[in-house]
Amino acid sequence: MKDQIILTGIHGFGYHGVLEHERKDGQDFFVDLTLTLDLTAPSLSDAIEDTVNYAEITDLVVEEITSNPVNLIEKLAGRIAERVLNQHVKVQQVSVTVHKPQAPVAAQLKDIAVVVTRVR
Repeated sequence: MKDQIILTGIHGFGYHGVLEHERKDGQDFFVDLTLTLDLTAPSLSDAIEDTVNYAEITDLVVEEITSNPVNLIEKLAGRIAERVLNQHVKVQQVSVTVHKPQAPVAAQLKDIAVVVTRVR
């Protein structure tokens, strides 16, 4: 199956991180999702019930970013992936990229990101 729905740049302000100031001050996180599912039915029917509601999925991602802080963005990405698969049965595979552009590192960089892929 090659059909995909791609959501990019979902933003949330969260308190994830190992360091005390990350937990206290928070920072911006951005998430990209690639959902793999069969889009044959919705491409013919034009009916929302034949696909996944990406507004619901976007809300799920924002909820995960803004609540229940974790130490690692690897954990956050895995948690998002599991929720997508558990709540949206049409999705056969999900790749989640969590971007942490303000990660506390000594070097100047544009972004740090983690990608996890989960398959039903």
